[in-house]
Amino acid sequence: MTPSTAAFIDAKVLLLIAYGLSAVVYVWYLVRDFTRRRRAEREAGVPITTVAPTRGGLATGFLTNFFDTLGVGSYAPTTSIFRFWKMVPDEQIPGTMNVGHTLPTIVEAFIFTQLVPIDARTLILMIVASVAGAWMGASVVASWPRRVVQIAMGSALFVAAALMLPGLLNMMPATGVALSLTGWKLGVAIGVNFVLGALMTVGIGLYAPCMIMMSLLGMSPTAAYPVMTGSCALLMPIASIRFLRSGRFNARALLGLLAGGIPAVLIAAFLVKSLPVTVVKWLVVAIVMYTATGLLRTAARERAAAAVAA
Repeated sequence: MTPSTAAFIDAKVLLLIAYGLSAVVYVWYLVRDFTRRRRAEREAGVPITTVAPTRGGLATGFLTNFFDTLGVGSYAPTTSIFRFWKMVPDEQIPGTMNVGHTLPTIVEAFIFTQLVPIDARTLILMIVASVAGAWMGASVVASWPRRVVQIAMGSALFVAAALMLPGLLNMMPATGVALSLTGWKLGVAIGVNFVLGALMTVGIGLYAPCMIMMSLLGMSPTAAYPVMTGSCALLMPIASIRFLRSGRFNARALLGLLAGGIPAVLIAAFLVKSLPVTVVKWLVVAIVMYTATGLLRTAARERAAAAVAA
């Protein structure tokens, strides 16, 4: 065993421990928040609903996390489904997605992080950068008014669609073979992953832009997988705590994403493993563009209505 291989194995052990600890902290905050909500409902004499996931949320969680495990992504499709079926108010979508998709994403990270022997320092620094970005991003997004959230999500969805097109049109940059980054390339990767971690809080998935960025820097595209899953497994619990504190989420839809997502990840990873998902990706791009347009038009209408009322 070479020193670099041993270092990667040690890094993987530390990351798996970190994933487990982040899951424990996330669950603790989630249980505490839902316990407080149940107590408030009981004291108010209203039916207790916070522990009952919606059927639409369950179906959304299963579908989006199934295709997320196969490489399609979950944030853009979730936003589109929530808006099309009017399941979640616009201002609650970022928090509901971040909190609801956290545990399924951690399961993905446990499954896929150990597949590629990427350099330990590159892996850990990029993950830390994305976590820091998510912490800062969630604190900002949680305080945004409804119209700002609509504009941000609409813009984010256009960006997400644009990032999916190069792969569908076979326009991805030439891939390299490197499994590590040094010097200015490592600095660029850390900076970009910080920004991507922050952008996840408004609905831009990290997978596609991270893979494009690492390919441009000369890394093997497979090296993106431990970075992508590891980043999301640690940044999403951090962002979730911010959203749980703010209360900007839909509790029942959130539980649906969580409960439907975990079995979907296991089925996709161990039973299905791969599918020809090109048609699905094109469909996602079309739906995302439609949803983005709807968000921006709604924001414009509400701004005009507010101006008239004033």
